[in-house]
Amino acid sequence: MSTATKKRQSQASQAHHHETPPAAGSRIKALREAMGLSLRDLSERSGVSAAMLSQVERGETSPTLAVAARIATGLELTLSQLLRLDEGSNVVVSRSGSRRLQRRDGHAMEELTPPLPGQRADVSVHSLEPGATTGGPGDPPMHEPGSRETAVVLEGRLALFVDGTRYELAEHDSVTFDADLPHHFENDSLQQTRFLAVIAAGLRRS
Repeated sequence: MSTATKKRQSQASQAHHHETPPAAGSRIKALREAMGLSLRDLSERSGVSAAMLSQVERGETSPTLAVAARIATGLELTLSQLLRLDEGSNVVVSRSGSRRLQRRDGHAMEELTPPLPGQRADVSVHSLEPGATTGGPGDPPMHEPGSRETAVVLEGRLALFVDGTRYELAEHDSVTFDADLPHHFENDSLQQTRFLAVIAAGLRRS
């Protein structure tokens, strides 16, 4: 058994007899925000109350291992990943078939980047069936102030609406815009559209 493996096993053993480290709170908050989840969203996914989650994130209390395990499940992580007990590399591979996938009304989104603490950019692939949209004109801004988004059309045609203005995009076209403005994508063609989206937070001052 390698020294690194023994060290990780020792850390895990110690963690199972104590509360989680204080740094876990800030890590949970960073992971939650990277996934675009509110405290209420994470509460529903984990079964831990929003009040408790708020206290944990602010460092006012340290969750027990049982509570931390439920929070990890809500963040789609193992307990070891949440507590970073299994870190042994600066490289995180996101395997095809195991990534987060969301589907709604003809819109499918696959997250290519894992929810890492402090991550300031997210990459996702979207597909829109004919007539489908990523949202609606009345939807509020989806990203934090200062965010920018770049979209690249991989297949088909795409219409982007930013703050009420329409932009037509053909296959292989790309566009960059302020993502804290009301916006959505539409596929008003007769064929499926696929596009890549890269969202970077805090690139400009609001």
